[in-house]
Amino acid sequence: MSRSLPSSRLHSSRLPSPRPHSSRLTRLALTASVASLALLATACGGKEGTGASAEPAGPADQPVTLTYWSSSAGAQQTADAFNKTHKNIRVTFSAVPGGPDGAAKLSNAVKGGNAPDIATMDYSALPEFASGGNLEDLSATSGKLVAEKFPKAVQSLVGLGGKTWAVPFDVTPLELFYRKDIFEKHGVAVPTTWEEYKQAAEKINKADPSVRITNFGGGDPAVLAGLSWQAGAKWYGTEGDKWKVAINDPASRKVATYWNGLLDAGLASKTPLWGEGEAKERSSGQVATVIGAAWTAGTFLASYPDLKGKWGIAPLPTWDGKPATGMYGGTSYIVPKGSKHTKAAAEFIAWVTTDPEAVKARLSSLKAPSSALPANPEMRVAASKLFDASYFAGQDPYALAGAAADTIVPGWTWGPTHLQVNAAQNAAGADQLKALSEGQSAAEKAIKARGLGLAN
Repeated sequence: MSRSLPSSRLHSSRLPSPRPHSSRLTRLALTASVASLALLATACGGKEGTGASAEPAGPADQPVTLTYWSSSAGAQQTADAFNKTHKNIRVTFSAVPGGPDGAAKLSNAVKGGNAPDIATMDYSALPEFASGGNLEDLSATSGKLVAEKFPKAVQSLVGLGGKTWAVPFDVTPLELFYRKDIFEKHGVAVPTTWEEYKQAAEKINKADPSVRITNFGGGDPAVLAGLSWQAGAKWYGTEGDKWKVAINDPASRKVATYWNGLLDAGLASKTPLWGEGEAKERSSGQVATVIGAAWTAGTFLASYPDLKGKWGIAPLPTWDGKPATGMYGGTSYIVPKGSKHTKAAAEFIAWVTTDPEAVKARLSSLKAPSSALPANPEMRVAASKLFDASYFAGQDPYALAGAAADTIVPGWTWGPTHLQVNAAQNAAGADQLKALSEGQSAAEKAIKARGLGLAN
C-alpha cells in the first residue's frame, strides 16, 4: 500500500513522501482471539447484516450506481477500468483524506445518512467502526470470497465477531531498508538482531558522526505498534465481556526503552517521520537504514531516484535471531452502514481485490511506483511484473515482502478506540515510553467513554 496514513496506510501504495495511503496491511497468520471476536459481536448487537437481501446489480440499460471513497492512488483509474468492463454497475469515485481526517469524514457521513457505498479503511480502524455500528456485515456477500481467496492470517483482520466486515487489500510486513554503500564503507554486516543493529549504529556513527542508523522521532505511532507486535506484545484483548488494554506492557516497553536509548545516545535521529526533514536525511545519506513496510520500496524509486542501486532490502532484525515481524499499515475495502447496494458493492470489491486487471489498472496509472503487496496471491503476481526491481540491484521487493509476510507474529488484534490512541501517541513525539503510557491512558479513557467494559 501505501504509506498509510499513519493511522491507516493504504496500501502499500503509499505515496512517496506524503502520508501513506493506508497500507499499514498484514500477514498471514494473524489470529484474533475468540473472546475478542465474541465481544465485538456483542458490541455490534449480534445482528445479521443486510447483504443477503440487498438490491442486486441492475441490467445494462439501467446500471446500479455506486459511490466510492478512498485516499489511495490510482483509485479513480481502477473505477474507470471497472466501468468499462461491467455494464450493470457504475462506480463514481471521490477522493477523500486518509488517516484520522478521512475516518472522521466517513463517520460523519454514516451518521448523516449520506455515506458512500464503498470505501477503503485501515485494518486498525475496523474494530472501532464495526463495533460502532458504522459498517455493513459482509458475511453473506463477501464471506466466501475472503475465506477462499485470502490467507487465513489476513482473514483474521477483517473477520470480527464471527462475521466478515471487510475484504483485505494488502499485506504490510515490516522490513529493513539499508544503504548498502554506507554499510560496505564502514565494514558493517547487515544486522539480523536488534543487538547487532545497535552495534552497527555505534560503529557507523563513530566513523562518521553525521550518519545515524535511522530517524525515529515520532510522527507515526504505527511504527512503534508494529515493532511491539514483533516483540510479542498484544495491545488489545478481552477478559469475559470486557476489553483489556496492554499497550504499556513489558514487551512494548522493551522496544520503547531500546529506541529511547538509541535516540538519547545520538545514534538515531529525532527527526519525525513524514516530514521534509526525514526526506532530507534519507536523500543526503544522514541515515543508514529505514524501517518500513512492503509499500515502502516504491517510495524510494519516487523520492530518491539518484540513489538507485544503493538501497538494499533485508528482513527486520529480531530480538532472538529467529525470523519475525509485525505489520505497518494495511488497507481493506468496506461497505459503510446504510448502503442500499451491498451486492453490487461486493461485486466491485471482489474485482478490485482479486482480479489482476484491477491491479494492472491501478499501477499503470500511477506516476510514482508502488510496491504495495496485495493480500490476494494472484494479484501479487500481476503487481510484481509491473515493478522495476533494478532500483534494488535485482532484489525482488515482492518476493522479499512475501517471505516477510510469512513471519508476521500471530495473535495481534486492534481495539475499539485505536484512532484516539493513535492521536495521543502521536502527540508524545520522540519519547517512545511516553507514547506507550499516553496510548494506554487514551485507550482506557476512550473505552470507558463509549460505555464498553474495561478489565482491570
